[in-house]
Amino acid sequence: VENVRAVRARIGLPLCVGGGVRSLADAENILAAGADKVSLNSMGFRNPALLSEIAREFGRQACVAAIDVTRGADGQPVVVLDAGRTETGTLAVDWIRRAVDSGAGEILLTSRDRDGTRSGYDLQLLSDAAAAVPEIPVIASGGAATPEQILDGLRAGAQAALLAGALHDGSLTIAEIKRYMRQNGVEVR
Repeated sequence: VENVRAVRARIGLPLCVGGGVRSLADAENILAAGADKVSLNSMGFRNPALLSEIAREFGRQACVAAIDVTRGADGQPVVVLDAGRTETGTLAVDWIRRAVDSGAGEILLTSRDRDGTRSGYDLQLLSDAAAAVPEIPVIASGGAATPEQILDGLRAGAQAALLAGALHDGSLTIAEIKRYMRQNGVEVR
């Protein structure tokens, strides 16, 4: 909570906080400290009623279901929990629909197979997710390192994109991404 307050004091951007949200009280404390949204991953899967409680109390716009996915031996995208250590056997699209039905107002969808590879997002996964819940924003995560890959993710159906490594190591800047998006007809904030 103190970290959220410190970050909020320094930036004016929308802030989504995840990790360790185990109760409605945890969500309330994080939101009261200045976060705009809370994100649940493993706990949301294990306790979908918590998604419902957060959405009911603070609005579904404040409730994000973070979903980590890996492709099983048969190539099907399945949900994994606990930072990828626990495979659930649940198809990604099935959990995405249930999370939204439970109250999630956004889906942060991470391909664990692509994360850190810089090979681009799992476009089929994004397309399937966006088609499954067209009324809810899907955020692409896992694998992008270039503006072209970000645009591919948006064209596949994502309404936002998460990027980390290329920004952290300085091989790409936010200004470069925004310029490329504008040049390709994508409105950015």
